[in-house]
Amino acid sequence: MDLAFVQSGRLERFLDSDVISAAEVAALLKRRGVLDGMPVFLDEETQMPVPALCEYGRYLSTSLLDEGTLKDYGRAVFRTDNYLVKLESDVLSASESELVAYRNYRTQRQKKPIGWNAWSKESFVLDDLYGFLVDRKILSHRPVRVAARGRNPLAPRLRVGMHIRHLTFEQYRHFRDVGLGGQLPNAQVDQTFRGWAPLRNRAGSDIALGSGTRWGEWSTVLLPEIGLWPGIPGGAAEYTVQACAKYGKARPVYVPEDAVASADLFCLLERPDIVRRAARTLERKARDLFVVGEVDVAGGWVRGVLDGVVREFQMSAMPAKLRRITVYEGEFGLEALSLFVCRGGLMPGADAWKGYRHRAWARMNALADETTPHLPARRWRWHDLRHTYALRLLTYLENLMDGEEPDLHARRRRHRSYLSGHIRHNPLLIVSRRLGHSSPETTYEYLQYTDDLINEFEAAFNGWVGDDKATYAEIASRALSEMNGGRR
Repeated sequence: MDLAFVQSGRLERFLDSDVISAAEVAALLKRRGVLDGMPVFLDEETQMPVPALCEYGRYLSTSLLDEGTLKDYGRAVFRTDNYLVKLESDVLSASESELVAYRNYRTQRQKKPIGWNAWSKESFVLDDLYGFLVDRKILSHRPVRVAARGRNPLAPRLRVGMHIRHLTFEQYRHFRDVGLGGQLPNAQVDQTFRGWAPLRNRAGSDIALGSGTRWGEWSTVLLPEIGLWPGIPGGAAEYTVQACAKYGKARPVYVPEDAVASADLFCLLERPDIVRRAARTLERKARDLFVVGEVDVAGGWVRGVLDGVVREFQMSAMPAKLRRITVYEGEFGLEALSLFVCRGGLMPGADAWKGYRHRAWARMNALADETTPHLPARRWRWHDLRHTYALRLLTYLENLMDGEEPDLHARRRRHRSYLSGHIRHNPLLIVSRRLGHSSPETTYEYLQYTDDLINEFEAAFNGWVGDDKATYAEIASRALSEMNGGRR
């Protein structure tokens, strides 16, 4: 079986048919509500659609999943079928034992086994697929039995919680300034640094940490949204994120003044040169871009020409794909309306930001010395800055609520009273709203990282074991650090 994805933007370039024009096909896709990224499963020999699986792809498209998620679902089904073919089976006729064998292959036997977190997502796709096939009477029953408490053999063995990693102040500054910014560990300028656009990368990390937003939310921000637009006074910025938010859930995003200033420095010193170099390229691509002619900052909308038609969009409702091709007439010609730009003049994608982070990690390890903050075994992710934001804000709000109360038990009693009587000002719910969590239960995961466990161990076992060279707290600290993957 082969896998393809719907890409309406490529029709005009690649469709060559006397039977139907590219414009007619594009109009048909829109009329039928077929989204870009919808998986299309083709028979390997005939290259004809596999009806049952293509019907599932159509079902996914009507669920209004984003393009990346649609492709992930399609790839999960495709991988499963590829493995089952080797067993002389396929996803439509698979037995429970064959699917269990696939699970074992993915989590144990393949060259680079995936973890239970990744398998949890894949098993969810398979469960969703077979549920759909049974509901549509394509299959008479699911190939995998449902055991007690709704579990099945494909489910992960362990219930996996959030993988929370956070940075200390020293670690963050080292990541930002040395890894991304090209400085030496002693804060001096590294004359041998050959990195590209360090101010852009530093600004990205500052906005990620200062706003606590997800990668897809901060990396797609537009200049008018963050306040770097003519007629907007400087300072902190606040805007609404919706189309680029997880599940499309709208919420306000606050970017502190220092983070905006970091972005402003990039716009003053680096961005003009990138824009100037890419202007001619963007002019050649103008037909494929959304060329904005009017920006209403107060109303939060933009108006311009897209595919030869004048269109108007609310900025918060613009998905990442549209933001990536949105440009306006600037000083040097067409330039991106997004804050962050790369060599091509448009918004960097996921692979580009991953590359910036990976190169920063390699640089930090190459320059590591006795003054370097602790570097964990696994490289930091952009999402770790969101976790750092959450923990810092949660700890700050809890300390603010505690006031000067010195007694730990009294503070805990105040917490219980506060939760029941002052929901609106509860620190956990404030952080949950800021992060855009669908449920406060997700935010509960952070609570285990806000307690000062080491001091509690010291008080509980003071004088029991050890000698002057190694206290129990030091032993406990090392044990906790190892359990948490190097975190303290």
